[in-house]
Amino acid sequence: MVSSAIVNTYPLSSYTFGTKEHKMEKDTSVADRLARMKVNYMKEGVRTSVEGILLVQEHNHPHILLLQIGNTFCKLPGGRLKPGENEIEGLKRKLSSKLAANPPANQPNWKIGECVATWWRPNFETIMYPYCPPHITKPKECKKLYLVHLSEREYFAVPKNLKLLAVPLFELYDNVQRYGPVISTIPQQLSRLQFNMIHQ
Repeated sequence: MVSSAIVNTYPLSSYTFGTKEHKMEKDTSVADRLARMKVNYMKEGVRTSVEGILLVQEHNHPHILLLQIGNTFCKLPGGRLKPGENEIEGLKRKLSSKLAANPPANQPNWKIGECVATWWRPNFETIMYPYCPPHITKPKECKKLYLVHLSEREYFAVPKNLKLLAVPLFELYDNVQRYGPVISTIPQQLSRLQFNMIHQ
């Protein structure tokens, strides 16, 4: 795990983007997702998920890489851990599943940094909080966001049914309607960091 208050951010143009086969979503609607979460909770208990904050820079400003599904929904790359799986290793597995080329030899060198936020889902609902409400003794999900330090050059393979967007921090900030509470608060979580803009 990499821990540093200084984050090197490289130009978006220093990365190469390709495509790979479709990565189908397990659920066709939010209701389906919550229903599946309920079934898994009965079998495995609290769902633990991890997501990566991948930073690049454009116009001397930090941008975050988001996966777009359809025309409106955006999410960070990541996903649910297997029961008992290590968070760092699980995040590397999920990042490779979402963004790495299929031959294992071409895997990006994922350098996982510190956990910058923890979110809790108290019930089988869409609402999440950056704390576990005191009256909740059995939360349904714990989601952790980790900073991912990208190397100077990487090749990302994006599933054909998804788009990879580089979204500036100023667009994310306080934009709950467009990005939801988890992604729209990332600028605040990163505000204590110093971004070292590397130009090539």
